[in-house]
Amino acid sequence: MNPNRRLCLVLGDQLSFDLASLQTLDSERDTVLLVEVMEEASHVPHHPQKIALIFSAMRHFAQSLRDQGIRVEYVTLDDPHNSGSVPGELRRWQQRLQVEQVHVTECGDWRLEQSIKDCGLSVCWHADSRFLCSRAEFAAWAAGKKQLRMEFFYREMRRKSRLLLNGDGTPVGGAWNFDAENRKSLPKGVKAPYPIRFSNDAITREVLDLVKARFSQHYGALDDFNYPVTHADAQALWDYFLDYGLAGFGDYQDAMASDEPFLFHARISAALNIGLLDLRRLCSDVESAYWAGRIALNAAEGFIRQLIGWREYVRGVYWLKMPDYALGNAFGNSRVLPEFYWTGATQMNCMRQAIGQSLQHAYAHHIQRLMVTGNFALLAGIAPSQICEWYLAIYMDAFDWVELPNTLGMVMHADGGYLGSKPYCASGQYINRMSDYCRSCAYKVSESTADNACPFNALYWHFLMRHGEQLRGNQRMAMMYKNLDRMPSAKQEALWQRGQNLLARLDNGESI
Repeated sequence: MNPNRRLCLVLGDQLSFDLASLQTLDSERDTVLLVEVMEEASHVPHHPQKIALIFSAMRHFAQSLRDQGIRVEYVTLDDPHNSGSVPGELRRWQQRLQVEQVHVTECGDWRLEQSIKDCGLSVCWHADSRFLCSRAEFAAWAAGKKQLRMEFFYREMRRKSRLLLNGDGTPVGGAWNFDAENRKSLPKGVKAPYPIRFSNDAITREVLDLVKARFSQHYGALDDFNYPVTHADAQALWDYFLDYGLAGFGDYQDAMASDEPFLFHARISAALNIGLLDLRRLCSDVESAYWAGRIALNAAEGFIRQLIGWREYVRGVYWLKMPDYALGNAFGNSRVLPEFYWTGATQMNCMRQAIGQSLQHAYAHHIQRLMVTGNFALLAGIAPSQICEWYLAIYMDAFDWVELPNTLGMVMHADGGYLGSKPYCASGQYINRMSDYCRSCAYKVSESTADNACPFNALYWHFLMRHGEQLRGNQRMAMMYKNLDRMPSAKQEALWQRGQNLLARLDNGESI
């Protein structure tokens, strides 16, 4: 009798002990397979810290499985027999072990899932139960809708999970959403908690050496690696946030400050996305903190909304619309991504801060991504595929299912409004209101057309002018166009010319 019954593939973003494909394992006859492959590490130039996180977490997870008596085959990147791709390794190990069944949990990347489906093996697929909403459930919810709205989906997820609900099913506090109370700028004197740090063990040090040797050409620093690579360390990071960050998150989740990359944010998205933390447990902990009186409702609701609202929503859109979704380009953008996105070499302090910390930590919070680096890409007309690749490459928590809808749909409005109802565009005044970046900038946020004027100001109006035919009918854009129409024609022309000059500099490969 063949002793090898089942080969269970575990990908680098599936490091959960309760992963669907790992259930009912027979330790005597089943084998778990984990592989480090160049195709996944380099199909975009991933930040070295991101590669290090995944490889180290994979190696720690494999060791934990072995400690439980589970048979594990682990292929390192530098294994001379490594085929270089996930399908290649699946075929190699299926043939080597002569297993009867190959089991795989749904991937987080359409490209990878399709390559496994096309690899010539008969695969038993498992739904990814780590998410609250299955692909099929989301498709049923979206059926017949010409345009989706996260808010209505979020309410369904609240009802399903029973989070922050009264006994009669109504939302605690009388409203489903307290987003309006989550937009305070950081007052002077308010100090963010110092981030918890993690020491690198022998496994992580070995991985860091490997990444340094093999991916030195990738953008991003490796020396500041400070992320949890085990379930225990991820839990410690979460516990630290519950104690020191969550109470301030509600008020200041949209705030930005110079040389403060983390503020009151949890930094747990990478650990959650690779399986070191459990979505349902996180939500339960936040709700418990609210009921215990440790945090305000706007903090609890705001955090839970990010998890069971937005996070689940973008995953649903991704699997509903791929692969065509990736081709979206509603504004017809074709401009090349400026080089300073990869270096941080720009005079715009807000961009320098957001890009600089991204290169240093592989991290930026959602407003820095949406309203600074993303806002600039939208206003400048960057090709969606290029800015999407940048986000996927540069951020620790970026996987295709979450990155692509957030960037192409939310940031670039390139899906024509399917995911979000309006473009999230803003002038420098928004950045000035939500941060202290403008105080130390070479440009003047109070100016719009002068040579030293904040580039965001003219580019904002230039964007509205050049896309008026598409956007004037959008009710949520009506006030913006009323303000534009009130401007004297001479002011409009000056803004247009300033915008043209800035875009010409980008086209000439100049920094701004």
